[in-house]
Amino acid sequence: MLSLGLLLILALAAAGFVLGRARLARVIGGGGPRPVSRPIHHGLRVALWSAVPAAAVALAAALVSGPVQVQAARASLPAEIAAQAPLEQSVYVSDVIAQAHGGFASARIRTPAEQSAMTEAAQTVRRIDQGFRWGGLALALIAGFLAGWRAIVSIRPELKARQHVEAWIWLALALCSTVAVLTTVGIIGSLLYESLRFFRSVSPVEFLTGLQWSPQIAIRADQAGQSGAFGAVPLFAGTLLITVIAMVVAAPIGLYAAIYLAEYASRLQRAWIKPMLEILAGVPTVVYGFFAALTVGPALRGFFNGIGAMLAGGPLDALGQHLMQVQNQMALVAGAVMGIMLIPFVSSLSDDILNATPQSLRDGSLALGATRSETVRKVLLPAALPGIAAALLLAVSRAIGETMIVTMAAGLQANLTANPLDTVTTVTVQIVTLLTGDQEFNSPKTLAAFGLGLTLFAVTLALNLIAQRIVKAYREQYD
Repeated sequence: MLSLGLLLILALAAAGFVLGRARLARVIGGGGPRPVSRPIHHGLRVALWSAVPAAAVALAAALVSGPVQVQAARASLPAEIAAQAPLEQSVYVSDVIAQAHGGFASARIRTPAEQSAMTEAAQTVRRIDQGFRWGGLALALIAGFLAGWRAIVSIRPELKARQHVEAWIWLALALCSTVAVLTTVGIIGSLLYESLRFFRSVSPVEFLTGLQWSPQIAIRADQAGQSGAFGAVPLFAGTLLITVIAMVVAAPIGLYAAIYLAEYASRLQRAWIKPMLEILAGVPTVVYGFFAALTVGPALRGFFNGIGAMLAGGPLDALGQHLMQVQNQMALVAGAVMGIMLIPFVSSLSDDILNATPQSLRDGSLALGATRSETVRKVLLPAALPGIAAALLLAVSRAIGETMIVTMAAGLQANLTANPLDTVTTVTVQIVTLLTGDQEFNSPKTLAAFGLGLTLFAVTLALNLIAQRIVKAYREQYD
């Protein structure tokens, strides 16, 4: 149905385009004045007036159809369902809508009376859906035809059709910008609202300075559970530790690779090496997670266990015993594999930035007797520093937000440690853990995810502001 409606609207727009051009040709065919706009602009104007109102009516019908179906399903609640909790009522409504659309219902066991009521309600919902679909399509085509016809009959030589088309384009760009801004505002607003609910139960001071993270609490009165500890410092420490390890791997390798590709590699070498590096950016993070868990983790564990066995029984027996207890999951594994994942981000962006520096800087430095390495170190890198800083910032943001690699390679245990051989967890992993499964959104355990998200957002925003100040200062120096 959606594809049919889209095809009909596109056909209506195409017909409007052809008829608009033909109308202009007839208007000026008898030797009339020369038109202000070209025929293509008149055709586009009619096509837009035909397609946009039709699409708007179809979209409005689709938006109204959903709530009406929900209200119809809710109006058919049997007495035994209406007497239950709101959650059970919502499940029943979802089952009715799923049955009406041929989807999968829940695993609830229904009585014959409930099943009969559900079947009858599903038929009603199906009729409502079909009515909105066909009625909305018919109204959309009528609206598009009337608007297109009005645009056709208003065509005249002095009509500024190009300005009308540009106004439509400006409106589309403005709507896209508004959607982007409103999306950002919505994300921030939802984070703030849910975080305030969390901080009513847990003190912000305890959350930001507490050293123990154990959000396992009872979410219902009939459950047994701990009281919960919401000190997020171990999560922040684990995130920072893994990010630092990742950047220690990605920053020098990526930057040196970019310098080699931009200044030393031949055209043939660049044509082979750069695509091979960028292939790493297209590898899914779950593949990196498998690589970390099945290859890098066991290899590093065997390495450190071997060193520990050699040190055991000697003066460094304590260190040897500790190394012999190293497991597959540790911060070093997650950070190292994450650094490999970030290499193409740093190398590709830094390579583009180095290539964008003026050739006159290279020529001037070489003309003064500097070597190629001195030119790179003392001229090109300082000139490209704002862009390189932006590339490193992008890599840091990606490292902070990574989840899959940390889950598979670093574990889920919140440890306050700076030892890269220990298991740690990060903020993003805990957000996923807290929101996974059948949870009550009114409990501090689940709302803690929003507190973590707000804190992560604030930290990322602060990093962006600091990076912008650094970039601005050096850009002014080297412009």
